[in-house]
Amino acid sequence: MDILKVILATFGSLIALFILTKLIGNKQISELNMFDYVNGITIGSIAAEMATTLDSSFIQPLIAMVIYALVTFVLSIAANKNMKIRRLFTGRSIFIYDKGKIFKENLKVAKLDVNEFLAQCRIQGYFSLDEIETAILESNGKISILPKAQNRPCTPSDLAISVPKERPGVNVILDGEILERNLKYTGNDENWLAKQLKKQGKTVKEVFLGVCNSDNNLEIFDINKEKPLNDIFG
Repeated sequence: MDILKVILATFGSLIALFILTKLIGNKQISELNMFDYVNGITIGSIAAEMATTLDSSFIQPLIAMVIYALVTFVLSIAANKNMKIRRLFTGRSIFIYDKGKIFKENLKVAKLDVNEFLAQCRIQGYFSLDEIETAILESNGKISILPKAQNRPCTPSDLAISVPKERPGVNVILDGEILERNLKYTGNDENWLAKQLKKQGKTVKEVFLGVCNSDNNLEIFDINKEKPLNDIFG
């Protein structure tokens, strides 16, 4: 009986977590600020307690999870409308380095030492501060770096080159099945798809992934059942 209760409570906690995460938004699965991080850990801990509770009702931890989620939801709305509330709960960006100067006091505020800052610069490919114009610690804990103009990558606009616009590819076939809504989104139909497949000598069932690219052509990746076992890194 206890095992059945744990199973039911586990499924209940998973469903509750899914619903509450959808309510809070995708931010909970992206880069988190301090408030989101603490809130996510708390809700997860309550869900774990809910899944393994035997002596008490799972209603109480469920209510606690709902309250945490609702508070987060309300605060996110308030933060979007009020700058002071947003800065209170999500923090603010902190200048760490600018125009050849390291701001020691801001490093203290950010709880960051110089070695950690230099390590983050190296991770992003900057081994000398002479290459950097500005470095900012964002509210999610990541360091954004603006390189000096002479050190930034060259772009087509720098060379006065006109390049065609690109759009992300759209999956129109997946695992041998046509994704009709995606196909319609591209502005094409099954007749176009049949012609593209015929041109490449394929059938839908032979295609693992079919992508409509920015040139409105079909890129095909065949179903491959091979299992390479060699480890090229070991």
